[in-house]
Amino acid sequence: MLTDGALLRTVSCSREPGRLKPPMIGKLIKRLVKRTSIESPELYGGHSLRADFVTEASANGATDLQIMKQTGHTSVEMVHRYARADQEDKQTAMSKLGL
Repeated sequence: MLTDGALLRTVSCSREPGRLKPPMIGKLIKRLVKRTSIESPELYGGHSLRADFVTEASANGATDLQIMKQTGHTSVEMVHRYARADQEDKQTAMSKLGL
C-alpha cells in the first residue's frame, strides 16, 4: 500500500502509479458529478475540491498559514476569498440567535 505521494493517481499499462494532472482531475470530477442527482453539475470541477477544502479548513479552525501551506496559495487575500461565503453564512446564522 502506498502511503505518500499524490492522492489521485493514474495507473499505466505497466501498472506504475503516476500523478493526475489538474485538467484530468477536473474532467474526472465533472464526470462523477454528472452521475449524481446534483443540480447544475456543470458548475463543479477540480477547482471545487480546492475551494471546499479551504472553506472547510477555515470553518474548522485552520489558520490561514496552515491552509496556504496545504493549497499553495501565496496570498492571505485569496484564502479569505475562498472561505468568505462560509463565514458570512455563519455570521447570519449567529445573528438569528442574537449573538
